[in-house]
Amino acid sequence: MTEQWIISSILNWTKQYFGSKGIDNPRLDAEVLLSHILGKDRLYLYTNFDQPLTAGELAAYRETVKRRAVRAPVAYITGYKEFMGLSFAVSPAVLIPRPDTEILVETVLARLATGQAPSIADLGTGSGAIIVSILTKLTTARGVAVDISAGALAIAKENAVRHSVDQRLELQLGDLFAPLSGSKFDAILSNPPYIPDRDIAGLSAEVRQEPRLALAGGADGLDFYRRIVATGAAYLNTGGFIAVEVGINQAGPVAALANTASRLKAEAIIKDYGGIERVVVFSLTQ
Repeated sequence: MTEQWIISSILNWTKQYFGSKGIDNPRLDAEVLLSHILGKDRLYLYTNFDQPLTAGELAAYRETVKRRAVRAPVAYITGYKEFMGLSFAVSPAVLIPRPDTEILVETVLARLATGQAPSIADLGTGSGAIIVSILTKLTTARGVAVDISAGALAIAKENAVRHSVDQRLELQLGDLFAPLSGSKFDAILSNPPYIPDRDIAGLSAEVRQEPRLALAGGADGLDFYRRIVATGAAYLNTGGFIAVEVGINQAGPVAALANTASRLKAEAIIKDYGGIERVVVFSLTQ
């Protein structure tokens, strides 16, 4: 890279370089990273393809390319990820929000749309993308975001402030229901770790750089669902529900966790836009 590079040539070079490193979507990644460095959207790159880059821009871009070449996730490099049409701060302390999880948010929004000032708990909140997205849509709702990681809660707080919901969101450090003793909610939601421990090593290099704490779900991936279903009923208001995201082929086994002892019933299984069963909803038994 020299100071004579223009936008189009640097993108073409980076696409080829990323491709040689086995990176998926090399052109897209090149564009996102250059847009980030220039502080412009991707359309700008196409309408200004012959613009020369300054020495400072090239130096900064070079550093992002080096990081991506060793498989650092793009979201960790740029420091943000879009989710539900909103921009969320992310860091290596949190799982990167995925489009699949928007189904969980949409499910919760649909069920709470007619409620008056619903109370919501988000277990394992990470970046806060789920609960913050919901609070931006339900302006009378209040939430509690729980995470076992102080680093994750710091990011969640940043996102709550960024989207002006921090006055309606309480952050609690702890393990699942532990900080919620005596509280009841209209909705409890979670996208818990659900990857079987044995599968972690086979994940992509990018995903393996995300916090293991947010990925590993025990021997069969269901450890956290067992805990949520076993004790969740005690934290629900009458008419309340629990909604959880699940991995591929996990909806049936997770739904089957509801039994007489749990005082919950599996009310619905919702598919994502790819036809994969993605969300399980539990409600109180009568």
